[in-house]
Amino acid sequence: MKIKDLPLQLVQKIRKGTVIPAHPLALNENRKLDLKHQRALTRYYIDSGVGAVAVGVHTTQFEIRDPAVGLFNPVLALASETIDDYCKKTDKEPIFKIAGICGKTKQACTEAEFARKSGYHAALLSLSAFADSDILSMLKHCRTIADIMPIFGFYLQPAVGGRILPYDFWRRFAEIENVLAIKIAPFNRYQTLDVIRGICQAARQNDIALYTGNDDNILIDLLTQYNIETSAGQKTARIVGGLLGHWAVWTKRAVELLEQVQIANADLPIQRQLLTLAAQITDANAAFFDAANSFAGCIAGIHEVLRRQGLIKGIWTLNPNETLSPGQKKEIDRVYKAYPFLNDDDFVKQNLDKWLAD
Repeated sequence: MKIKDLPLQLVQKIRKGTVIPAHPLALNENRKLDLKHQRALTRYYIDSGVGAVAVGVHTTQFEIRDPAVGLFNPVLALASETIDDYCKKTDKEPIFKIAGICGKTKQACTEAEFARKSGYHAALLSLSAFADSDILSMLKHCRTIADIMPIFGFYLQPAVGGRILPYDFWRRFAEIENVLAIKIAPFNRYQTLDVIRGICQAARQNDIALYTGNDDNILIDLLTQYNIETSAGQKTARIVGGLLGHWAVWTKRAVELLEQVQIANADLPIQRQLLTLAAQITDANAAFFDAANSFAGCIAGIHEVLRRQGLIKGIWTLNPNETLSPGQKKEIDRVYKAYPFLNDDDFVKQNLDKWLAD
């Protein structure tokens, strides 16, 4: 499947820029898949106005691939079916579906084939399994998966399993024809610029959509215009949207934020309050993602916010050792109180019964 084979409306949506939540995993007290609340989460994202959803990613928990757990296929299939059914039922525009793809080439091919058959449009390609590999080996792997379906590149921060990917990698990666977008998530300004420079040097800045995954710098990423000098002259690029674990919570507000950014980016002066808002969003993210403890409680933090809203029943994860860090709950209390305008609790309260209905 090539980019040209995808519905043009969906491709245009990704290239314009949209909100893409990294879909969490709803479990019950026995750490088994909670179908009711898993569907409710997907419906919440659709009604919030997102343009795409990413499933099988870090926020969905990598342990779903464990043969003893066996949830990769069921979770991806459930999300795809729920998106199709709910969009049809509510007469909403189609949602772009992104599948997180991991592992060495054999595993990644198996996952990508299943994702394609399950109705997914692109693969978010993790290179965590290539920690000790050279650039050429990684690029060969990327081309193999790109032969199966369009791909999102993924610069994952080392703190949660990623690796450093230099400028030269991104310049060569951009030459792969079936690359639709890149999620930039190293949590590092220098490494973020490596990606943007690579795309511009390859003259793909108009074809490959750039998405922020830098949860510590979301709004600034979205507001910045990058003027990059290349061998062919100056190129201009923007990060047009976000594929974020942070946007798995308070998602309605994230959609409103991106709409505000798109207006601000239309050759208008940046309003000073947007810079203040950028710092407030980063502060909230620090609490959710447990920055104080090197992100140890990042998934549990997202779960805690969703639990408070009633979208999931508890903060259980597949790994019993993965939970809130000491003091993290108080930090979430603090940012809830400090920035009430960032949450979408009222929206969730008004619609929760509908989303939970079978």
